[in-house]
Amino acid sequence: MDRVKIDLPNSFRFSTKIPIRISDVNYGGHVGNDSFLALIQEARIHFFKHHEYSELNLEGCSTIMVDAAIEFKAELFYGDEVEISVAVNNISKLGFDLFYLLEKSVDNTKIICGKAKTGILCYDYNLKKKVPLPEKAVAKFTSSSI
Repeated sequence: MDRVKIDLPNSFRFSTKIPIRISDVNYGGHVGNDSFLALIQEARIHFFKHHEYSELNLEGCSTIMVDAAIEFKAELFYGDEVEISVAVNNISKLGFDLFYLLEKSVDNTKIICGKAKTGILCYDYNLKKKVPLPEKAVAKFTSSSI
């Protein structure tokens, strides 16, 4: 069976730390796959906020997630703090990919817990159609000053 393989960008210029809540944990005693996706959504919201955006306001347009891929590498448990690094790549006229690296520290060593990618398009929810990615957003995302 083929497995998802995510090739991460060489560098990440944004990261955020998120504590694992008891509600993130499933019957197996670790973070569930559904919560994993929620964690990367939370990181995406932090990333947008860092750039003074939101999922519903990216220079006047909204965003919509069109695909997602996750590689699970190590378990996360209640009480862990996960550091999620976020990078923009594969910018097109309508959107971009966001890549995520999820790590936790154990005895001062970083352990990769997962990798993820989400495809993001710019979208007008009133017109129900894709719209162009604003150039100002591209400039912010690719600026070396972030």
